[in-house]
Amino acid sequence: MFFDWAQQPFHTLVLTFVFGPYFAAAVASDSARGQELWGLATGIGGLLIALSSPVLGAIADASGPRKPWIFALSTIGVLACSALWFATPDTENLTFVLIAVALGVFGMEFAAVFNNAMMPNLVPRSELGRLSGSAWGLGYVGGLVSLVLVLGLMAATPETGGTLLGLEPILGLDPAAREGDRASGPFTALWYVVFVLPMFLFTPDQPRRRTVGAVREGLRRLGATLRRLPSERSYFSFLISSMLYRDALNALYIFGGIYAAGVLGWSTTQIGIFGIIAAATGAVGAWAGGRVDQAFGPKTVVTASILILVLSCLMVISTTPEEIFFMPLDAASPLPNVIFFVAGGLIGAAGGAIQASSRTLLVDQVPHGHIAEGFGLYALSGKATTFIGPLAVAAATGYFSNAAFSFSPETAQRLGVTPILALFVLGLILLPMIRSRVEP
Repeated sequence: MFFDWAQQPFHTLVLTFVFGPYFAAAVASDSARGQELWGLATGIGGLLIALSSPVLGAIADASGPRKPWIFALSTIGVLACSALWFATPDTENLTFVLIAVALGVFGMEFAAVFNNAMMPNLVPRSELGRLSGSAWGLGYVGGLVSLVLVLGLMAATPETGGTLLGLEPILGLDPAAREGDRASGPFTALWYVVFVLPMFLFTPDQPRRRTVGAVREGLRRLGATLRRLPSERSYFSFLISSMLYRDALNALYIFGGIYAAGVLGWSTTQIGIFGIIAAATGAVGAWAGGRVDQAFGPKTVVTASILILVLSCLMVISTTPEEIFFMPLDAASPLPNVIFFVAGGLIGAAGGAIQASSRTLLVDQVPHGHIAEGFGLYALSGKATTFIGPLAVAAATGYFSNAAFSFSPETAQRLGVTPILALFVLGLILLPMIRSRVEP
């Protein structure tokens, strides 16, 4: 469970609420260009996972232990996060920053593939939903605590020089140079190194089964699975459905803070409060979803969560400083901010529940001896559109930013995130074909 606690700040601080919005607002030339480049970097990181995870997962199943893979990938992620400190405002050459973001996504998220593959061997199937939900909930609490620490003690607005708590940044961090926002990368790396240790020290790993021929055996088993997969309707439908709805959720997380900064003009503090609300409701949603999962099965949780996320996405797209639900209102009205905060709470709760229950729903589809391979294919199915989703948002944003449309950057951002809604709906359509079991 502490792996989720250790890893979640990467999503909370780097991808969503601190570094991502900072990159779009202060590093890129404008918010629309920042959204486009952010989608490119995170998409490339997802593509790297998609290309390698099924093969390495199958090899891990053949060889046994998961921890060596987690260690190697964690090292890549930690180094990449540490490098984000050098993303200074108005950096002319963004290549280094974009490479660091892509490698951070690759290392941190790929490590979770092998951590997830350890889970079914730790508890009976009847306890798996509760374990997954509790672990994901603990992860959200970790994200919440890390976000409060960064916003309350480190990240300050250049205008006031104060943090969310009204304090001067610790460690002499310079608000004018946005050092508090940049420090979210090294802080994430340090947090991960400290809190991933319980998993390495105390969680039992799979025994080593073979060293000679493990690569060949892993590839043979993967080939057999891929040939058989189209005939396994439930398993195949789950991979496609989860590919769509998880990519939509991932894109919603990645671009939520950037969208708020560009369209609503939110400050780092406001985005931070939004993140705190989403993380808090995410912890509750994951915990409660785990209990519903145990009682009614994971498919019930996934279906309800997608419906809530569709509603939340419509709330986000239809909200600007001048309108809510596409209806105009007084420019001084606080309602747009309120609606966006409510949407953030719903996204957090439904997002926590759907991700936790998706792990248990996958286990219902996979033969016991193919767990790491299954989570590799799960990562492939998610990452196959995790790079397409952000790239689609990037392409749509770039398309609507074209001078021929005469759209403002804010309008281009709104139109640019519409592919997210379509992905949620497509994922929902496939759910009736997926089986779920709850064993006593």
